[in-house]
Amino acid sequence: MINTAEIIKSGTNILFATIDSLRYDVARGALESGRTPRLAGLLPGGRWERRQTPGTFTLPAHMAFFSGFLPKLPQPQQPARLWECRPPAFKQVPSETFVFDAPNLLDGLAEHGYRTVCVGGVTYFSSETPLGAVLPAMFHEAHWRPSFCSPEIESTRHQVDLALDVADRHRGGRPLFLFVNISATHVPHGHYLGRSTDTTASQAAALAYADTHIGRLLDGLADRGRWLVIMCADHGDAYGDDGFHGRGIAHPSVWNVPFAAWLHG
Repeated sequence: MINTAEIIKSGTNILFATIDSLRYDVARGALESGRTPRLAGLLPGGRWERRQTPGTFTLPAHMAFFSGFLPKLPQPQQPARLWECRPPAFKQVPSETFVFDAPNLLDGLAEHGYRTVCVGGVTYFSSETPLGAVLPAMFHEAHWRPSFCSPEIESTRHQVDLALDVADRHRGGRPLFLFVNISATHVPHGHYLGRSTDTTASQAAALAYADTHIGRLLDGLADRGRWLVIMCADHGDAYGDDGFHGRGIAHPSVWNVPFAAWLHG
């Protein structure tokens, strides 16, 4: 059981990484076939949890995450939430849940001394459009470049390079909440197989590519102290499943996502 309330009270750094659009079945299959060896060595028990997202595309999913609603287990009984906005007085919250008295997690962490930094991936983190400015504006510091976006075949390498630079710049200062939206698994990813179409196979290839750099990120952060790591997808994507394509739809390929959380370093 992760006691997030104590972790934040102690000023432990936090990495929250969303692997954008990654389906649970693709993540599990890549793990079981040995295509993501770094993740296999990092995830608790060497496996992903299957959870269900509160949002079926990037914007609502992340708004929910930053409001206290991470993906839930597909079962009636749920573990204590990692973080939660202060509820009405009649509701009891487990002592291990971090309760923030603010409209969102980022403001709540700031009140506890954290510096919040976003390393964006998909264009909802680009600040290039009105909607693309909503999520970055929630952070003290937000970074996005075209090279961080999924059409760039080395997007995860570029993102991890910057994330490690951010960790270095903030070493020894305020505790850090580092958010990384890994875009490689978001469409388009057919280029990882030399194709112009996107499929579960090309998403698995994108994840296999990202695995090396995710491992490099976690290795680098471990050298910089102790971290709470939360890693999940924001939603999945349909590639012709039951005739459906894309996201923003109520289909198991979209709402079933991989999830993991652990203490690292």
